[in-house]
Amino acid sequence: MSGVEHGGVRRVVVVTAGLSVPSSTRLLADMLGEASAAAITNRGGEAQVDVVELRPLAHALADRLLTGFATGELAEGIEKVRHADGLVVVSPVFSASYSGLFKTFFDVLEPGMLDGKPVLIAATAGTARHSLVLDHALRPLFAYLRAVVVPTGVFAASEDFGANADGSLHKRVERAAGELAALLGGPTAAPRAASAERRGVEDEFAEPTPFEALLRRASEGPPQF
Repeated sequence: MSGVEHGGVRRVVVVTAGLSVPSSTRLLADMLGEASAAAITNRGGEAQVDVVELRPLAHALADRLLTGFATGELAEGIEKVRHADGLVVVSPVFSASYSGLFKTFFDVLEPGMLDGKPVLIAATAGTARHSLVLDHALRPLFAYLRAVVVPTGVFAASEDFGANADGSLHKRVERAAGELAALLGGPTAAPRAASAERRGVEDEFAEPTPFEALLRRASEGPPQF
């Protein structure tokens, strides 16, 4: 991964397309960014999280579509995405899909910029009826852009942020962040014990079983249970 090339630091860029201030989209984006940093740290790595908020870039995005050139904060945001090891992308739901502002940002990226880049997808809406937007809109978009989408997407409705929230949102956030950290690779804080016992092909040939012993085992018949 590219994270290895800059001292083991994993650069995660959070792209959020919330339109209001404050917004539930930005709140979810911050939760995912913090959880991703924590998951990377728990695996023994180091995380750098940057946020690209699209709301202030709306006019610059329109200019980019008309002129073909990105300037100022938009150009900086695109460069952050270019050099990111992984992305967290969060969009509000409009007409059963991602917002136009969200789509426009990814429309202006150079072809191939997201090739092989791990991406955690997330969305917000007023009700849980829009939760399928993750699999019907966001996942196909980033698959088309040749990104590697983490298995768990995170959807949050208004009720997930209320005082009566059941805590399931935090569980989904932590699970998705853990999957993103795993895709980013690097050292792990607690390596699996089985990995120390795993035998490769070269191990099998290091101490081969004599042919006579194999014949003797075959003549003894199958073991009795």
